[in-house]
Amino acid sequence: MPVISSDATPCFTQTVYRQIIGSLQYLTLTRPDIAYAVNMLSQHMHNPEIHHTVLLKKLIRYIKGTIGFGLPITRSNLLLRTFSDADWASDPLTRKSTSGFCTFLGDTLVSWTVKKQPTVSRSSTESEYRALASATADTIWIKRLLADFRIVHNSPVDIFCDNTSTIALANNPVFHARSKHIEIDQSFVRDHIQMGTIRLMSISTVDQVADILTKPLATTRFQLLRSKLTIGQDG
Repeated sequence: MPVISSDATPCFTQTVYRQIIGSLQYLTLTRPDIAYAVNMLSQHMHNPEIHHTVLLKKLIRYIKGTIGFGLPITRSNLLLRTFSDADWASDPLTRKSTSGFCTFLGDTLVSWTVKKQPTVSRSSTESEYRALASATADTIWIKRLLADFRIVHNSPVDIFCDNTSTIALANNPVFHARSKHIEIDQSFVRDHIQMGTIRLMSISTVDQVADILTKPLATTRFQLLRSKLTIGQDG
């Protein structure tokens, strides 16, 4: 959070703030690297404080410095793979978690989501599981859409998660009695694992691409994950 002096003035009026955020929401359709920042700033459109306008100004400077960046469409295989992540209790006021997931078709990023979870999670495992359920639903929808174009996935779609407790919970029904508060999400994910629709895969936090969609990151880490999302200079 930037340090703001007591006599500081907002960088934008509330009206201009809303207009800029509205425009940036369209930009996230091709720039998932700013999706987290835009999502966070858009949560304060009703009454932006001074530090929100300062952060928005920094975001605009970043966009100006990467104006030539874009999301390429790469000729490659047509296999789906999804990365799912969550940042537990990330909202300092409501303590709600942030979900983030992204799906690749071959080497091309085709879908991504950043969203604050509607309810408070009582553990990191719960927040990760809620994100996983949302990622599973989105992946299944993309898989069915591709089937309409006669691109059929006979093998399970790999969904990568970096939370070992979440993976154990999805694969081991013994754990279910201790987590009845997320029973619907558990049943949904587990059913699709058993049907062979998806396959839940473990991934290290270092390699978790969806990390860029759930939290602010250090510059080096951000740039690394941005490149893994295939976002870069056009041409």
